[in-house]
Amino acid sequence: MPAAFVRIYPDNPDLRRIREVAECLRDGGLVIYPTDTVYGLGCDIHNTRAVEKVARIKGIKPQKNDFSFICYDLSHIADYARVSNAAFKLMKKALPGPFTFILEASYRVPKLLHTNKKTVGIRVPDNAIPRQIVQELGNPIITTSIKDDDEIIEYSTDPELIYEKFQHQVDLVIDGGYGGNIASTIVDATTDDFEVVREGLGELYRFL
Repeated sequence: MPAAFVRIYPDNPDLRRIREVAECLRDGGLVIYPTDTVYGLGCDIHNTRAVEKVARIKGIKPQKNDFSFICYDLSHIADYARVSNAAFKLMKKALPGPFTFILEASYRVPKLLHTNKKTVGIRVPDNAIPRQIVQELGNPIITTSIKDDDEIIEYSTDPELIYEKFQHQVDLVIDGGYGGNIASTIVDATTDDFEVVREGLGELYRFL
């Protein structure tokens, strides 16, 4: 059965649609959704089988994952990661925004998601759709970028084309308008010597 294709407007997300997506995630579904950067693929972090499905789509082992979480806000972050005062101040200025902050994982991170590094990537995107989904669900969702097979364009931006490609691999695709093709800036915040691991859309210097 093909995935559902749901139109949600980022400026004023329909709560009924948001609840529909959250229910899909609760049931172990895989969802593709817009962020403030590129389109992402995700699931409920507490559903082991769903996490394994995401890993299979990405062609990796779940234990070797480099998935990040989407959280609703900074208060959510403290539940799953250890954050220094300096990191908290930086994140408070930079989020919501196009950044992924690498932090030391707390004991509440599901064991399947623990890597040998014991770190976790945290995102609070500046897009109401994924944040309201997380708020309705009650916990973070896994997020990993939707890549494109094109050698020039790294990320898929057209939700209809994304749907065509993934409709038999996921349960729901959100059409939130065209996505971007520049990923988030990844910042290592495990120490207070903040290091940009990958340059992306976010400009960290503006917040230091």
